[in-house]
Amino acid sequence: MGLSNRVVSGPAGPLVRVWAAECDSPTDFSSIASVNPGIGFARVGGTTTVHLRGPATKASTLSCPRDAEYFGADFRLGAYLPMFPPARLANLQDVVLPTLPDGRILLGGRAWEMPTPQNVDVFINRLERAGLLVLDPLIEELRHDGAVRGMPKRTAQSRFVRAVGLSRRKLQVIERARHAARLLRAGAAIADVVFGAGYHDQPHLTRSLRQLIGHTPAEVVRGGVFLAL
Repeated sequence: MGLSNRVVSGPAGPLVRVWAAECDSPTDFSSIASVNPGIGFARVGGTTTVHLRGPATKASTLSCPRDAEYFGADFRLGAYLPMFPPARLANLQDVVLPTLPDGRILLGGRAWEMPTPQNVDVFINRLERAGLLVLDPLIEELRHDGAVRGMPKRTAQSRFVRAVGLSRRKLQVIERARHAARLLRAGAAIADVVFGAGYHDQPHLTRSLRQLIGHTPAEVVRGGVFLAL
């Protein structure tokens, strides 16, 4: 069967989703470009590692070994750990948090109980209450309007990049490619996706999906490719 995944829970507080995945055989997959930072937990060979992740500006081919288990949470845009700004974690530059022999996680000078897929949202909420995870309340407004009344444009751009790890323009390019891939997987014709997702022409769509999704539009339409973890 290879790699399988599922959403454990939907949006709540600073989270977009909690997810889990398993590999019952060695599997390569395309990890697609993503705008959301997050935290991931990997159980391989009886050892659990904890990864802080940033956004990804390109697709990458990754592998998961037999009997590996993964779970984690994707943060809302603007939610991040100030000790580990999203830009520093971008494109698989994960920070692996230290763990104690009893499995607890060291973060912010404290030892935290290792969560499970069922209570990782509780773990995230505790980090937020401790001030280790913050949510910039202006990011949603900056995301859509690019400016905030009374804030200089350069200050707004800097604030957005600090909290998100991407420029507003790059975020829009990634979100458009992911939207196009969803339309294709849902059965939309390639020509309709070119128009509906705002691409200049089919070669423009193909270049974008090859870079950000890791597959051409035709490959996405055919299915049989796993597009994210």
